[in-house]
Amino acid sequence: MAARNEPLSEYNRRRDFTRTSEPKGAVARRSGDNRMRFLVQKHAATRLHYDFRLEWEGVLKSWAVTRGPSLNPEDKRLAVRTEDHPLAYGDFEGTIPKGEYGGGTVMLWDTGWWEPEDDPSEALKKGKLSFKLHGSRMKGGWALVRMRPREGEKRENWLLVKETDDVTSDDGESLINENITSIVTGRTMEEIAEGRGEKRARVWHSNKSISANLKAGAIAENGNAGTRATRKASGKLPAFKAPQLATLVTKVPAGDAWLNEAKFDGYRLVCAVGAGTVRCYTRNGLDWTEKFPAIAAALAELDCQSALIDGEVVALSEGGSTFSALQKALRTGASTRLYAFDLIELDGKDLSRKPLVERKERLEALLQTLGATSTVQFSEHVRGNGEHVLSAICKAGQEGIIAKEADAPYRSGRSRSWLKVKCTKRQEFVIGGYTPSSKKGRAFASLLVGTFEGGKLIYRGGVGTGFSGKTMEDLAAAFAKRKRDTSPFDSVPRERMRNSVWLEPDLVAEVDFAEFTADGHVRHGSFEGLREDKEARAVKLETPKPAEAEPETAKSKSSARTRKTPPVQGDADVLGIRISHPDRVLFEGQGITKIDLARYYAVVAERMLPFAADHPVSLVRCPQGGERHCFFQKHASDGFPEAIREVPITESSGDTENYMYIHDAKGLVAAVQMGTLEFHIWGSSIDRLEKPDRLVFDLDPDPSVDFETVKAAAVRLRDELAEIGLKTVPMVTGGKGVHVIVPLRPHAEWEEAKGFAKALARSIAERDPDNFVATMSKAKRKGKIFIDWLRNDRGATAIAPYSTRARSGGPVATPVGWEELQGLEAANGFQIPDIIERIEAGTDPWREIGKISQSLTKKILNSVE
Repeated sequence: MAARNEPLSEYNRRRDFTRTSEPKGAVARRSGDNRMRFLVQKHAATRLHYDFRLEWEGVLKSWAVTRGPSLNPEDKRLAVRTEDHPLAYGDFEGTIPKGEYGGGTVMLWDTGWWEPEDDPSEALKKGKLSFKLHGSRMKGGWALVRMRPREGEKRENWLLVKETDDVTSDDGESLINENITSIVTGRTMEEIAEGRGEKRARVWHSNKSISANLKAGAIAENGNAGTRATRKASGKLPAFKAPQLATLVTKVPAGDAWLNEAKFDGYRLVCAVGAGTVRCYTRNGLDWTEKFPAIAAALAELDCQSALIDGEVVALSEGGSTFSALQKALRTGASTRLYAFDLIELDGKDLSRKPLVERKERLEALLQTLGATSTVQFSEHVRGNGEHVLSAICKAGQEGIIAKEADAPYRSGRSRSWLKVKCTKRQEFVIGGYTPSSKKGRAFASLLVGTFEGGKLIYRGGVGTGFSGKTMEDLAAAFAKRKRDTSPFDSVPRERMRNSVWLEPDLVAEVDFAEFTADGHVRHGSFEGLREDKEARAVKLETPKPAEAEPETAKSKSSARTRKTPPVQGDADVLGIRISHPDRVLFEGQGITKIDLARYYAVVAERMLPFAADHPVSLVRCPQGGERHCFFQKHASDGFPEAIREVPITESSGDTENYMYIHDAKGLVAAVQMGTLEFHIWGSSIDRLEKPDRLVFDLDPDPSVDFETVKAAAVRLRDELAEIGLKTVPMVTGGKGVHVIVPLRPHAEWEEAKGFAKALARSIAERDPDNFVATMSKAKRKGKIFIDWLRNDRGATAIAPYSTRARSGGPVATPVGWEELQGLEAANGFQIPDIIERIEAGTDPWREIGKISQSLTKKILNSVE
């Protein structure tokens, strides 16, 4: 495309602004956060394509990527340079009516920020622009490379190419195939086209007879093209309500009854909207509206009569402490963002007694009336899977999570229906003094901090790091007004009494620290900032309480370990599931009862579900116990509890049957209530049914083969797979054998996976026929190990990790490490008490399995004949 004197001249030339309400092209100033925006809009115009846009010099440099971006560096996607667009265009999602330029549906598919490797202007002139993307979907290194123009070709063709890094994938199509909804509103292209899901979906049109309200953002509901003006908070301004507070606990609660959200590192705000105004209150009811004018202005645009919204205001920064960034933002006026997570009142109606999940649904719908905005955002949550959410949050360098009961009402004050779990130790302390510094230019050496307990200020140690020059100046000025002659602490160590300067204890500091020492003092404390929103007298020591759990869950640990649980009279509940005949003995060798087994699965769910959840499951049911009649069931049947879910699957015969799957801990317990002793799972999940997410090689020995030989065979198979680039984990089955498991990204189809497993098993058997066999014939298996590759077929199952076995003593299929395997004497040596002890001790041999990212590439599939 030819160079242009005016960056947006081509954009403006293509549009008649007397006939269209599209934003007129105007070069904009850079935003205050020093990050340049990038975005991708999925655009169903004459032909579906993806508009890739990079902010540079006040405009959006734009390319139309015909097939969309690919994560495979070998895929070089055509990207046709288009006219520069105004920055305002980057927030658009909606429809452009047919007949207009670019008519069709537009989805905001991804957004984030980008960093060029070189000067973008020079790179664009040279024809190669390399950069890193920090989006929700597009990440890592990318490049745009200009193609040499053909004779007579007017358009400017480029190639969008993924650079090789840890985001690269052989399945390049997965990026667009797995992300089919808007990154902002969560809608599909069809929902956007029909105007569903967003009350103020912007519709551009060139017909000037349409109401001027369209220019402010028309409201399209249920496909109705009619418009209405927003209500602009015309109702009564709600009164301040003290916010609900979370209880600090040691462990994330398990189960689907909890919504898990990120714990934001900022200031709590309760925002009242109504009577044409907005008020932003701190947790103590202080009016801080003037500190957050942009947030107040955004909330004033809500389409409601009135609302009372609970949230947290933060300042996002690259690296460093978010709380420190917020402190700086309050001083400098830099941009802030409100993450809204609860709706207490709406249009004059009290919602506090409604379940949280319902309040959040209404909140999300309300916030969608603002359109795309970075100033106020909905706080997303994940239902269940708390441990995984916490792990991801901690890896991202955030503070922790808040787990909230999905069905609980809103209650002011601290409660156990909101629980907080932190990645590191952090809390507020009261500053009661400081030690002077001998270094020139340093106002003090360390702060002396404490907490109020029973009306007394208890000394909690010193904090000597985390101070910038400006922070130290501000603190010194504050200290100068607060000096006193005597210590405010109840008592302090003798060495602190000599040279310390004492202060009135009314300043609250946020402190990050490693741990408490034996005498209750902070170790390696780092100052994060002052908490102006908290009263000093309210600062108490936060002692993590035991994780919230059902009484049955807690009992299961001692029950499984000691067998001294008293008999249960009548029916009992575990995770809300009624357990009939709780004292029925299921495993004679251990005396394990039905209630014991239900409690075991309530505890082990956090380890088991990452591998077994949402996979079609077959159950071995033994209603009278493992020593009596058992049967195998793979299809759902009438009378099963709702916690055991169903999914229709078309079988090889062409018939469709309802299969079962387990989604959460309640499902496991419900299966126990139905007499289940074993869980056998497919190698694929219900949402990617035709693509396995693991391979299982079951080393099944003839009775004459000892376990030492089986272990050696497992190591040999591990090494064979490693040579062709596949990592593995072992599991003892609770029977005689070992499973060698290959975790996979779901890429290859079942036929490819089965063909590979079969070829590898036969290759090993042919090279060592004295020790291995790859056929099921028992006559040929005498004295050998059968490498059972048949587990890797559509519809085939294998025992789930941590499942009990319907055998005497109740052995458990147990994940182990390769080194640990060498020391085991049998494949059935783990029982329920052993698994409970491993969990309590933190023993998790498969802890790193989530980091294994591999797939059955063409190279691997062709490596075995």
